[in-house]
Amino acid sequence: MRAKITSILLIATLVAILPPLSANASSMPDVPNPNVEFNLTGAGATFPFPLIDLWRVEYKNAYDNVNLNYQSIGSGGGIKQHIEKTVNFAASDAPMKESERELAPGTLHIPESIGGVVVAYNIPEVPNKGLKLTADVVSKIFLGEITKWNDPAITAENPGLNLPAKDIVTAHRSDGSGTTFVFTDYLSTVSPTWDEKIGAGKSVPWPSGLASAGNEGVAGIVKSTEYAIGYIELAYAFQTGMSYASIQNADKTAFIEPTLDSISAASSGVADTLPASEDNWAHVTIVNAPGPDSYPIASFTYLLVYDDLKQVTKNKDQAKAVIHMIHWMITDGQEFSSSLLYVPLADKVVELGKQGLSKVTYDGEKLWDYKATSTGSLEIPKWIRDNAKWWSEGLISDQDYINGLQFLIKQGILKV
Repeated sequence: MRAKITSILLIATLVAILPPLSANASSMPDVPNPNVEFNLTGAGATFPFPLIDLWRVEYKNAYDNVNLNYQSIGSGGGIKQHIEKTVNFAASDAPMKESERELAPGTLHIPESIGGVVVAYNIPEVPNKGLKLTADVVSKIFLGEITKWNDPAITAENPGLNLPAKDIVTAHRSDGSGTTFVFTDYLSTVSPTWDEKIGAGKSVPWPSGLASAGNEGVAGIVKSTEYAIGYIELAYAFQTGMSYASIQNADKTAFIEPTLDSISAASSGVADTLPASEDNWAHVTIVNAPGPDSYPIASFTYLLVYDDLKQVTKNKDQAKAVIHMIHWMITDGQEFSSSLLYVPLADKVVELGKQGLSKVTYDGEKLWDYKATSTGSLEIPKWIRDNAKWWSEGLISDQDYINGLQFLIKQGILKV
């Protein structure tokens, strides 16, 4: 009798969840063909590299026939390889300029995460976090107008710190870099002098300082050079135990430490103003965002994908594997963001990314027939899950469970 009841319950449960499954039949791209080994390639930004590398490992744990080779060469290098069509996808912290989009028509911007750029320093007399810097001071240090650590403009905001009369050594990126774009976008926003003389870009004419490639290169200079200061992605500073400054907010009411919360505050509310994936993202920025808790040097980081993958993949199966992996990154993969101090994407931004991926084709043939739904989930309804658990533990009777299902069917909540 118990076996018969179990069968009835199983059938009833399957009947109950059929409507959501049907309504969301295309809510996930097809999984990679399990009979084929895929070697996918990406290149670009060092800013999200710690997260992308973790995604590489976790995705392979779930789909062991998919190998990702991501080269952390800087946003400029990633965009170059994207334009030259030598990788399946690219990553950049700087949205593509109109001139770059003209060289790569059909490019989609898919936001993958949000991160912060920190101003890291190596002052032996200040071995821990605690340095406070205003926007004016940061811009003047990198303009070469403030050259000593005991400059009155710095000591005025740091009365409790032992700031020495030592020369400041600045460090910056030597390669085309999205991190540089974010940092110089901030400097251009807060300093008219910087905007006029230097401007914002992936590569800029730095007035002075030491240069190295990659976030790891700048971090290396700062760590090995006493009295140095440079800009790097928060995850690099955190993972290597570097000291970094609290930066005055746009409201000029507080000095804000870069954290998940303060970077998230900088990006709050921006989702409603973002363009569609296929449109121009060149003017999207969240630097110096208003708000008492907003960290001022924050940015989206993007995956760049062609809307027709035939030009960068070997066949339709590989193209579908690319779409599935990127979809996983912006959905399931977001759960790994916080552990590396990246801010997970808001639901509205994830939806925007899904809509972008739904436009991708292979030789004009659609790869994923996505239709947004209000449920947005394949989960079994909570009532079914709870009652199945209670029934299995003997907390409710067979008949009570069946009666409950039958009641929901009669009410039209579940349909046969």
